[in-house]
Order: sequence, then structure tokens, then C-alpha cells
Amino acid sequence: MTNYQNFRQRLDAELRTLDVDKVRDFLIAEGHWSEEAPADPEFAMWMMIAGSPTLKDLRPRAKEWLIGHGHSEEAQAVFGKEPTSHKGSQKAHGPKSGGSKRPAQHKSKPQKSFPRSPRQK
Repeated sequence: MTNYQNFRQRLDAELRTLDVDKVRDFLIAEGHWSEEAPADPEFAMWMMIAGSPTLKDLRPRAKEWLIGHGHSEEAQAVFGKEPTSHKGSQKAHGPKSGGSKRPAQHKSKPQKSFPRSPRQK
């Protein structure tokens, strides 16, 4: 196992605790954070959870936390433009989930012919 894989497994174990102080202490001990940085360790923890492919079960909680604490843009960057509620119609989800297809981006329309002026001939 590479050093990064080992580090990542240990980081994910700390993230899974959802304890900001434990995550912070771990990252400081590993030399990834300092006592002063990051300025908002709780936000950083939830962003790491949101971006971790091995913590998929915690991603909905991360999204909820991010949106609930004023980080909607960051949540959108990580999660995309997913609807925040699953109660909407299928069409709201787009073509991948059976909704309507996107309109063609560019279709050329037949140009109308206008009579040329004597100068254009």
C-alpha cells in the first residue's frame, strides 16, 4: 500500500467520526494543516467528506451541512446542480433519469430570401 493510500484510509477513518477536533489534530500531526489553518476547519472537514469517494454514505449529510451553513455555491461545485429535493417530477432531473431531452443547441433555420436591391446585383 502506498503512503498516500495509507494516509487516505486513516484520514477517512477520522472524517467518519465527524469530530472536527479529531480531524484537525490528525491533519496537524500529519503536517497537512497548521495551528492557524484552515480558518474554518469544520467547513474543510465537510468539504473533504463531500469529496471523498469512500464516504458516499456521509455525502448527503455533508451536502445538508454545507447548504445549511451558507456554502451553497461550494455544495453545487461538489454535487452539481442536483435538485435539493427528490419529491419533484422526473423531468426536473433531465435526460439521464427519464426526463425530457434537452432542446438542440443550434438548428439552422432556412433563411428567407429578400429581393436584392439594384446595388447588390
